[in-house]
Amino acid sequence: MSPPDRLKLPLIFAALHGADQLALAALPLIATLSLGAGPGLTGALVAAQGMAWLLVALPAGVLADRMDRRRLLAAGGLLAALGFGLALPLAGQPVLLGLAGFLGASGVVAAALASFALLPSLVERPALPAANARLELGRALATLAAAPIAGILATRGLPQAGLGLAALAGLVAALLAWRLPAPTALPRATQPGLGAAVAEGARFVLAQPLLRAIALAAIAWNAGFFALMAVAVPLALGPLGLDAATAGLALGAYGAGLVLGALAAPRISTMLPLGQVLLSGPGLSVLGMAALLLAPGFVTLALCMGLLGFGPMLWQVAQTSLRQAVTPMALLGRVGAVMQVAVFGVRPLGALIGGGIATGFGLPAALWLAMLGFGLSLLAVALSPLAPLRALPSLDQMRGLDQNRRRSAS
Repeated sequence: MSPPDRLKLPLIFAALHGADQLALAALPLIATLSLGAGPGLTGALVAAQGMAWLLVALPAGVLADRMDRRRLLAAGGLLAALGFGLALPLAGQPVLLGLAGFLGASGVVAAALASFALLPSLVERPALPAANARLELGRALATLAAAPIAGILATRGLPQAGLGLAALAGLVAALLAWRLPAPTALPRATQPGLGAAVAEGARFVLAQPLLRAIALAAIAWNAGFFALMAVAVPLALGPLGLDAATAGLALGAYGAGLVLGALAAPRISTMLPLGQVLLSGPGLSVLGMAALLLAPGFVTLALCMGLLGFGPMLWQVAQTSLRQAVTPMALLGRVGAVMQVAVFGVRPLGALIGGGIATGFGLPAALWLAMLGFGLSLLAVALSPLAPLRALPSLDQMRGLDQNRRRSAS
């Protein structure tokens, strides 16, 4: 891929994630400032947008394996622009506003899955970690910028303007997608129904030892992280005695860690064996939680959040590259969707359990629950075939592993 083309997909991904994050920041502001709503309606609007990651990912993954991924990427951007654009005139009608937010997020989901499935056809296998790092850097920067932009617009009496920017970002993503080089055409074969196609992707994840370990580690880590997120603000404002501004500064270290991790990932991937990079995500998370549990305060909260951004970003780049390397081209969309649903499905569960344990047993108990999730994630990597990996497996190695797996199954 030429240097200009190498930058297009990260720009597209940043625009898509920026659209999602702008809408996610704008919806609560609209609910609070324009509709005078309480936490119930605000939570419902956010949940409506988030449900797209659960309900749309599997069919979108099937589409990513059946159609031109560049076209799906462009169509997803257009759908995001349409959904968030429709939300503007519907801002005074909560139900329709939630549906429009869901529609816009559905476009983001489809386009994001298309991006990850498209990338291996645009770059050589050894270049996957650097290419994925560029994608994740765009995501991290969009995450950092979206909430402040939406907040500034709201302070000027324009909370709905965040939705307008989200629609514009989706449109930019769609236009850039059409300018990507055409990917290699997928082989046409007999296509099973939706359920059978999704099941094929799930079976591949369960049968492939590396993917299975990645899924287990991701599920455990996300359960722990969202248990922590459920109590982070009450912890900061309560026992730690921080004011809102100082608490925001400490929790904002997470975004800074994401950006630093994305910037460092290409270099670190060439310096350390792949297995050690994969261990760094849960390992640094355990270290950060240990610091917070042993000496709770502003510094350790900021350190913990920074490590929770930095280490898992290294993990994200490494595991995405590995997933793309070991998955057949025709299954990339469905495998990505299965992973996505598993991770997003456990997030609300982790938050609910974390909040419930904090209510029943106190905030420290919820912190120990988060530590348990991070520790299980570390064990899932350390005790799996991920830990000994030194580099991305070659195509010949993957063929050998697949033949061994088939012989064992028979």
